[in-house]
Parts: sequence; structure tokens; C-alpha cells
Amino acid sequence: MIVAAVLAGYAALAATLGAAALRRAAWPQRAPALGVAAWQALSISSVLAVVLAGLALAVPTNVVAAGLAELLQACLWALRAEYGPIGGPLLGAVGVTVAAGVTGRATALIVRELAGAARRRRRHQALLALVARHDSRLGALVVPHQVAAAYCLPGGCRQVVLTSAALAALDDEQLASVLAHEHAHLRGRHHLAVGAATGLRRAFPGVPVFRHAAEQIAGLIEMLADDAAVAHADRHSHAAALVALAEGAAPSPALAAGGPQALARVRRLLAPHQPLGVLHRAAAALVVVVLVALPIAVAIAPALVAAQSPYCPVDLTALS
Repeated sequence: MIVAAVLAGYAALAATLGAAALRRAAWPQRAPALGVAAWQALSISSVLAVVLAGLALAVPTNVVAAGLAELLQACLWALRAEYGPIGGPLLGAVGVTVAAGVTGRATALIVRELAGAARRRRRHQALLALVARHDSRLGALVVPHQVAAAYCLPGGCRQVVLTSAALAALDDEQLASVLAHEHAHLRGRHHLAVGAATGLRRAFPGVPVFRHAAEQIAGLIEMLADDAAVAHADRHSHAAALVALAEGAAPSPALAAGGPQALARVRRLLAPHQPLGVLHRAAAALVVVVLVALPIAVAIAPALVAAQSPYCPVDLTALS
């Protein structure tokens, strides 16, 4: 019971106060890849804590079969003593139901989101085949349209799309930076991170960590692609390209260089922060690892204590 309560309390804090603190932090914009990893770790940690809390409730209610050795029976009692008082079959059933329900819903909604996005991309690609022309020089599809827009269709499509208005609005350097931005999305498979975050938000719509993670990861992914673009072009030139594409909306399964977040990214490009130093990056990476490992450590700590009992047939030295 104590372990389950600790894990449930941790999940509540991580999903609310932890999400609020990470949302206010400025360092993810200085290291977008680590920022995405931090939001993913916080989301995974919150789900994992709830699942492990449910399983911890079920541990003390396990029944030993009649034919097992008395030594295993004694080991089970040691586990029961470490995890807390027996809550009865009903509490154990509740724990298993919570663990299975959270795991199943999270998995189902993530898979549904990724599969749905893939279907929408295929439908959009079929429409593009009717109206777009392929520009071999750019390695992109060009669509006749009066609004300047640039986006990519990731996954199996792996296609960059530009409107004719975008070609008219961008000079050669700006166009090169936009293409580098979109290819960074394709190369990094950024749609998977966005899709997983969106799936968790839809699975648990009232939980702050998933709502904020979906929003923040989408923005950080664009910053990550911006950083890849300015490695091949002038920062100010790429900022000007984003301004030109700011009104260009992309279809929902695509990743766009412009869009409503473009102006905020322009400010970041024109007044860039210093990149995180080695120590700060190491500290951020350690936080990511701790976020995932902490609920696991809390859940298994009592079992490790019980396993050290002389009547538990577990050789801990064999694990080292």
C-alpha cells in the first residue's frame, strides 16, 4: 500500500507541478532535442508510475499455489511485508484493472493516432498526384496556390511540398534553408514524437502533462528543424523565410516550416540564446534518465529488500 501511495502521489506531482515547471523552463529552447526528450520522459514517467502503482496493489494479494515449496511461501510473505499490509482480492483486482486500463488506453490511442495520421498522409498524397508537379531540381512537389507554404509528408510518403507562391516569395538561400528544414523533419522522423504526444493527450485529455507535452513537443520539433536549417544557411535568411511562410497552413498529418508558431521561432532566430554548455546538457540528460528510472526504482525497491532475506531463493550476486 505504501509503495502504491508513493507512486500515485509521484504521478500526480509529475503530471501537474512537474509539467508546469518544465513548461516555464527556458532551457529547452536552447537544446530542443533534450527538451523533447524531457517532455517524453516526464510523460512516460507519469504513465509508468500509475501502472506500477496498480501493480504494487496487486503484489500483496498474490496467492501461492498449494504445491509450491515452503521456501517460496516464506519469500512471498517477505514480499508482502515489504510492500505493506494485504489489501484483499478486491484491492488487488482494482490495481490490476488500473494498470491494464492505463497501459491499454495509452497504447491504443498512440497506435490509433499514428495509423490515422499515416492514412491522412496517403490520402493527401493521392490528391497531390492530381494537381502537383515534381521539380527534380528541388526534389519536391510544387502545388499551384496563392498562399506561400512549405511542408513535408513524413513516414512512407517522405515528400516535401511547396506552393508556387512560396517559390515566388523565397530567394535561393531562403529556399535552401526551407528545404533543409523539411528534410530535417523527414530525416529525424519527427512525426513519431508528435504523434505519440498527441495520442497520449487524446488518451488522457484532462491531464496537464500530456496536454502541455503535445503542444511543447510540436514547437520544439520545429525549433530542432530550424537549427538544422541554419547550419546550411544564414540565420537571418531563414528567419525571413519563416516570415514569408507564416500564413501557410499545412494539412494536419504534415510538418510545416511556416504556420502559427513561425513568428515565435523568428524571434528565437533573431535573438538566439547561447547553446547549453556541456555540464548543463549532462545535467538535463541525467534528469531525463531519472524521470524514467525513478518510478521503477520505487516499485522494485521493496522486492530487492525482500530478496536479501535468507529464505528468498534469489541470488543477487548473479545480477552483478
